[in-house]
Amino acid sequence: MKVTAGTTAAFCMGSRFGAAGEAADASPPIRQITHGPKFHWFGYYDKRQFDPTSRYVLGMEVDFEHRSPRPDDVIKVGMVDLADGDRWIELGESRAWCWQQGCMLQWRPGSSSEVLWNDRQDNRYVCHILDVKSGRRRTVPHPVYAVSPNGRWAVAPDFRRLGDTRPGYGYCGIPDPNRDAPAPKDAGVWRIDLETGRQDLLVSLADMPKLPCPHGDITRAKHWFNHLLISPDGARVEFLNRWKAPEAKGHTTRMLTVAADGSDLRIVDDNGVTSHFIWRDPQHILAWSLYEKPGGFFVFEDRTGGRVERVFTAADGHCTYLPGNQWILCDTYPDARRKQNVYVYHVATRRQIFLGHFLSPKEYNGEWRCDTHPRFNPQGSYVTIDSPHTGQGRQLHLIDIRPVVASQRS
Repeated sequence: MKVTAGTTAAFCMGSRFGAAGEAADASPPIRQITHGPKFHWFGYYDKRQFDPTSRYVLGMEVDFEHRSPRPDDVIKVGMVDLADGDRWIELGESRAWCWQQGCMLQWRPGSSSEVLWNDRQDNRYVCHILDVKSGRRRTVPHPVYAVSPNGRWAVAPDFRRLGDTRPGYGYCGIPDPNRDAPAPKDAGVWRIDLETGRQDLLVSLADMPKLPCPHGDITRAKHWFNHLLISPDGARVEFLNRWKAPEAKGHTTRMLTVAADGSDLRIVDDNGVTSHFIWRDPQHILAWSLYEKPGGFFVFEDRTGGRVERVFTAADGHCTYLPGNQWILCDTYPDARRKQNVYVYHVATRRQIFLGHFLSPKEYNGEWRCDTHPRFNPQGSYVTIDSPHTGQGRQLHLIDIRPVVASQRS
């Protein structure tokens, strides 16, 4: 691969910019939309939390914090009505969830009234599809992770294996039958038809040790898949292959893509340290990576040996593009003051604007930390975050970013 600086290179670590860019605090209006005594959050940054009208905001409710989930722990699934005093509307419950990504609760693309979430029933993980207007609910016999842009199919890893290899991302309650297998052939990335329930294995973990790897022999390493995302045109699936060698302290990562039918497997970034990502368009992926030091956000062309462009240098965070791809929405992990910094980055002008600095008490760490995971509504005018900064535990907060994005015309 060839890396180029392009015209969008800038340098920001936390709240500092180099000469190539400018940083500022916007202090936009922020509203807490859920409240105690119970705790509320949504989870990951790449899921649809708002309905198409931006009136309803999905969330989950739990009555404890600061410990791992147990098989008998049940969370409530619901939504907040922003037009009715932030009223909480309960929709259901789940026994298949984790602190970082919840139960994969999300609005179904292409529908104005259907939501999906994972659950555990009869010793298997499943996905419920609920029409919030009619109350009609049906269950697909497989859990989901990411849903296609047309809403007809989804992909998922093996949540049993994730529960074993990455607590906080997998589910508890069903043990991994391949726990002692380094790279089982019957686990991997699954494609699920949301109408028929059919499941097809697109990529097997057994394929991973066979691929070229610059990090030594990985045949004895324990492999798993995480962080799946479907391209905007529905043609390809992106995912991370992670593994841990028997003698290693931590895991190694590479980013791959595969066609939606399981063909044309590609290694897009194999530097060993790749983290959060988002599709910019059907041919390019924005990802935080150590592809070239210092680490930062790079755009990778989706092909083996493709072009790589540094967008800006920053600490790792959860990145998405606002509609139109002019702005990148992102955050940071807690800094030295335990502040999580949420910001937008204007690509053309290399300008970083902070939306807020949110205290994360020291109790929120490890598996049950509360990342802000900033998410936006379909119109790109509001952002939601998960945060415990008001002293009520993790709750949902709404940020009005209209004055911010309107301040920069390009």
